Amino acid sequence: MAEVRYATADTLGDAVDGADAVLIWDFFSGALQTVWPRAKKLRWVHAASAGVDTLLFDSLVDSDVLVTNSRGVFDRPIAEFVLGSILAFAKGSAKSIALQAAGTWEHRQTEQIGGARALVVGTGSIGRETARLLTAVGMQVEGVGRTARTDDSDFGRVHASTELASLVRDVDYLVLLAPLTDQTRGLVDKAVLAAMPATARLINVGRGELVVTDHVVDALRAGVIAGAALDVFETEPLPPDHPLWSMEQVLITPHMSGDAVGWRDRLADLFIDNAFRYFDGKPLINVVDKKRGYVPG
Repeated sequence: MAEVRYATADTLGDAVDGADAVLIWDFFSGALQTVWPRAKKLRWVHAASAGVDTLLFDSLVDSDVLVTNSRGVFDRPIAEFVLGSILAFAKGSAKSIALQAAGTWEHRQTEQIGGARALVVGTGSIGRETARLLTAVGMQVEGVGRTARTDDSDFGRVHASTELASLVRDVDYLVLLAPLTDQTRGLVDKAVLAAMPATARLINVGRGELVVTDHVVDALRAGVIAGAALDVFETEPLPPDHPLWSMEQVLITPHMSGDAVGWRDRLADLFIDNAFRYFDGKPLINVVDKKRGYVPG
């Protein structure tokens, strides 16, 4: 049904010349922007990711080229990852593992998550699946998005992100799942962290740039917040000398929250489904609003 070309960043220029569509598998790559002048026939770009912030360079945004993403593939795995992080904090899993390694029997009390308050920043499909899962285990969940509303089907109440510092004063878990845009970059800074209770934890499974990392480090050192589970970082891989590595109250994972077994197959299946739609002249699914930077709900 189509001529298929495979390319690395180095060979993309030749491959994109005359191509109608491009599947970007490496969603951090800037190669398409580099070869953009040769993409004169391009009509559709699909990202094998939910986030498309790296992909949306000005020339693509201003063009008529459609951009689609892989919304839906990562919803449940990331929601489970968030729940796992919350349980790890509440049940003291890191401490238990350290005591087991040392052969030490130390009886302790743990926290319950039932009734705990979670504030989920990002009300897209991943945020909604996370809200449903956390609600199912008895947590009190509210959302944070672009605009406030009181009758949301999954969150009940959604607050405006511009009010974040005033919303976190009684939060137990602040969960970041928002797309990276000009409005969300550096959203969690010194002011937001200072407003959180000293017992609160930060969970970031969105993009590293949603937080000001130096401010997070300072807050952890000073006991302003109790802990952080971080799956994404401003610089990836996280440099081996970064202070976050040595903090006992921090859980670090290498950008893997959505990568449950079979995820590559699910990404491929989604692209193939959209490709058949493209061949048949049907509307594509997961069309990104290039100005906003995400698929509208």
